[in-house]
Amino acid sequence: MRIQYARDLTSPDRSTVANRHLGVSLAFVAGGANAGAFLAVRQYTSHMTGIVSTMADSLALGDTPVALASAGALLSFILGAMTSAMMINFARRRSLLSTYSLPLLLEAALLLIFGVLGARLTSIHALFIPATVMLLCFTMGLQNAVITKISQAEIRTTHMTGVITDLGIELGKLLYWNRVHRAAEPVLADRVRLTTLVLLLLAFVTGGSLGALGFKAVGFLATIPLALILVVLSLIPVIDDLRRVLRSTQFPAGS
Repeated sequence: MRIQYARDLTSPDRSTVANRHLGVSLAFVAGGANAGAFLAVRQYTSHMTGIVSTMADSLALGDTPVALASAGALLSFILGAMTSAMMINFARRRSLLSTYSLPLLLEAALLLIFGVLGARLTSIHALFIPATVMLLCFTMGLQNAVITKISQAEIRTTHMTGVITDLGIELGKLLYWNRVHRAAEPVLADRVRLTTLVLLLLAFVTGGSLGALGFKAVGFLATIPLALILVVLSLIPVIDDLRRVLRSTQFPAGS
């Protein structure tokens, strides 16, 4: 990956191409993390609709432990999104080049911790499952908030409900038969958006498939390549900011 390309992917100055490429990369990571989470704890960690529904069902049925576990997962996702927003706004107010990179680097660190320590913690069953669910829900909240803010809420990467809905809408427009009618504008699909939606879905499915195969082959270590992808995506702008800080300390303004 060229350094300038990596720099542009998470640059504060956005483009449609950069949004698409970053979104596809993050969808791949999310698919892999979801698959690994399901094989580890039998639960998807980015599907908040299912988690909220489980919480509601458990409350109605009086299953307090499951309701509390679902509430913990929901709270973790919210905290992840909150943390992402706080980091982005902190960096934005200081005009940092790593505005969108910092939450992704934090996500990478958390996935690395999970990959390295996951196998050692499985013996502590009572702690491992809720801690794993909460950790991965937190990382999915981090990631989803980043791409939401970057793309002005046009791209989602951690869950596919919205992507598939939008894909169906654009396909409906594409296949619509525009008969001659002077009073009405023709129905036209946004082909650029349609391409992006297809790529997001394919990336999520591919990431999920490879993540499941990797987890079956090497266990928790399968999350390490996902973390390394995030490092590659986010590290260059952080290094640029560090260099700028070092220059300013060596050559203060007005010296």
